[in-house]
Amino acid sequence: MKCDLCFHQCELTEGKTGFCKARGMRDGKIVSLNYGCMTSLALDPVEKKPLAQFHPGSSILSIGSFGCNFHCDFCQNAIISQENHVEYEKLTPEEVVNLALRLADEQGNIGIAYTYNEPLIGYEFIYDCAKLAHAHGLKNVLVTNGAITSKYLMDLLPYIDAMNIDLKAFTSGFYEEIGGNLELVKENIILCSAYTHVELTTLIIPGRNDGEEEMQQMTKWIASISKDIPLHISRYFPRYHCHIPPTDVDQIEHLCHIARMNLNYVYKGNC
Repeated sequence: MKCDLCFHQCELTEGKTGFCKARGMRDGKIVSLNYGCMTSLALDPVEKKPLAQFHPGSSILSIGSFGCNFHCDFCQNAIISQENHVEYEKLTPEEVVNLALRLADEQGNIGIAYTYNEPLIGYEFIYDCAKLAHAHGLKNVLVTNGAITSKYLMDLLPYIDAMNIDLKAFTSGFYEEIGGNLELVKENIILCSAYTHVELTTLIIPGRNDGEEEMQQMTKWIASISKDIPLHISRYFPRYHCHIPPTDVDQIEHLCHIARMNLNYVYKGNC
């Protein structure tokens, strides 16, 4: 049986787990293996997502599970995204929303951010939480690689108030190296920008996606959707299996300068 949630379209058999480690076939059905499995939970500044133009100065309850449908060798959260055995606490959507509401009363929390690992591979839990949170007047924020099949995304978007989508590079070769699909990410950026607030993030890795021409092409493409889409250009630090030295701050500044030729809102990250 095929799992059609993302571009991998994994063919699953009984007991087998998909590329993402979070979906599998059990008793003849494709199920979410990380439903309600919380590995991370924190009240974060909304700017940390990063979102620069969505309720700045606010805090948001941020939750994460395990697994990812990309295998980035530079993953910043590899312990929960890439490892096979992860500790977690089981929570229901009602428990998450009740916690978010309590934090709204006590600490000004504005809603729930689905983040840390790739949230959309746990689609059913995100959908259930987002729908319930929306009904209680809470904001829903997705921090995602944007590689879900668009038909699923369309069903979720009515409950999503803001997104930060990773645009990891602007070459198909880069995406192939990490097990991703650039064209689907581009398609989903266009789709989401028509329905909700979208900001983009690109982590700049020396020698891999730090070229001037690539930044020109990428930001011209973003501008063709809207020059007002915020772009976060972030500095890389060695993580997981990638040991390239950190990105030079001057290179981040230079790429931000190039991006501002095409976009109205460009932000430095991790500098």
